[in-house]
Amino acid sequence: MNRFLNARETIVTEAIDGLLSGSSGRHLARLDGYPHIKVVIRKDWDRSKVAVVSGGGAGHEPAHAGFVGRGMLAGAVSGEVFASPSVDAVLACILSVTGDAGCLLIVKNYTGDRLNFGLAAEKAKQLGCQVEMIIVSDDIAIPAAAKPRGIAGTLFVHKIAGHLAEAGSDLRTVKEAAQDAAGAIRSLGVSLSACTIPGQKMAGRLGEGEAELGLGIHGEPGAAVIEARSVKHIVDLMADQLSAGLGSGETRLGLLVNNLGSVTPMEMGVIVNEVLHSRLGQQIELVFGPAPLMTSLDMNGFSLSLIELNDARRQALLSPVEATAWLPGRRLEPKTILPLPKAMAASVFQGSASKKTAAVVRGICDVLIQKEPELNALDAKVGDGDTGTTFATAARSVMDRLTAAALPLAHPDQLCLAIGELLGKTTGGSSGVLLSIFFTAAGTEMKRSRSLRGAFGKGIAALQHYGGAHLGDRTMLDALVPAIDALEQGSLHAAAAAAQRGADATASMTKAHAGRSSYVTAANLKGVTDPGATAVALAFLAAAAAQLDVGETT
Repeated sequence: MNRFLNARETIVTEAIDGLLSGSSGRHLARLDGYPHIKVVIRKDWDRSKVAVVSGGGAGHEPAHAGFVGRGMLAGAVSGEVFASPSVDAVLACILSVTGDAGCLLIVKNYTGDRLNFGLAAEKAKQLGCQVEMIIVSDDIAIPAAAKPRGIAGTLFVHKIAGHLAEAGSDLRTVKEAAQDAAGAIRSLGVSLSACTIPGQKMAGRLGEGEAELGLGIHGEPGAAVIEARSVKHIVDLMADQLSAGLGSGETRLGLLVNNLGSVTPMEMGVIVNEVLHSRLGQQIELVFGPAPLMTSLDMNGFSLSLIELNDARRQALLSPVEATAWLPGRRLEPKTILPLPKAMAASVFQGSASKKTAAVVRGICDVLIQKEPELNALDAKVGDGDTGTTFATAARSVMDRLTAAALPLAHPDQLCLAIGELLGKTTGGSSGVLLSIFFTAAGTEMKRSRSLRGAFGKGIAALQHYGGAHLGDRTMLDALVPAIDALEQGSLHAAAAAAQRGADATASMTKAHAGRSSYVTAANLKGVTDPGATAVALAFLAAAAAQLDVGETT
């Protein structure tokens, strides 16, 4: 079982009932007739208004039932996964929501949907209903396609038609505005993987570093396989194709950024940022999303939809709705960046020279940067796999200051304070913060007492107080404490040896009392050295080697 389902045969009906039972379904109802009739309608629908109806195969959630509500759809019809709903299901929906004002069907350009919705419309007309149907074909993936597909841009049509219907416009007005809007929409999708249809294995069409550009929403292959070098590269390709058929550069645009299923929110943020910095950015006025709006099950991809704006569309797209899956659009404005509080201003440290100290600092930074993959791999066994990156990030920030001759190398107290402040600003993760605490506390005490022993003691005490860990808890302290003890009593080489012994000892500790390793079983900890302690040992070994290279008395 690699998907959360009971049976492929019941997944759609169970999902609809789950929607109705959850908070998103408080204004919704379904028609009887499961499993053949899967129709969601508004509980509060006023049949004196034009009913806007849409639908299609399941697997695109929250489309289409998620867009049933005041200001959008009066009803939605679902088929099985990626299969058009039956004629009877569409007809049942039409008859349930259509009054004297009539009904508009909004249908994506797929043969099954056109035929089934079309026949249902004819049957409804035979029964005395006014029914009109428009086809949405917003996908531009294949320029020469005789019948371009309907994808996420269809949601713009739902919103515009729903707004006018809610306002009391007649069927002709609603249809003409919807048809006009459908002709002003261009969409394009891209994916790094196919989707997984319930009960089937995912198709492995793509190789490493490849993406499909121009794909539908039913798991079909894309129009082209492209190199997935970066988000910028992909978005630039999409922007070139999308902009080709737009009006002049003065045309204002609405942008809908749709998650096709499994792209993380962090990645979607990067995508939006790139789109707004692309050649399209200067024309975009309204942004909708990013969000999973018309998905393709778990597809690892996204689509961009653009609509040319005019006053009527702008008003319709920004009007309020009760359909819970629709995200209100926002007008694109410059990012608001506020100044930091004055107390956050960085301390000014005057750079000074010390050949010996520079060599030690450089040696430590070099080894932590070099060992980033190794430390990440070690951390992946007992944590979240980022220890190497945390220490390497810290090392790179210090190295940048060293290269710029901006570190007070000749003054140990100032050097500790400078490194502590730098790590606090540039290094994330618990290890980065703990190192910042250590250097800040040590620098503060060294400035006060001029005592190396007292300074490092204060640093250790601060680590224990704020971090909550102690010697033997399987953390970086298991290497740092014995190293500092040895340094106070002897040489840097003795400290390095003590740090290595301390790090090695963590491999036999089968219970961690702090950090992410505290959630890991003894079996997984056994024989694995703590990554933080390992990093500390590497740093001391590098420092000792660097000091030897420049000479003990330099």
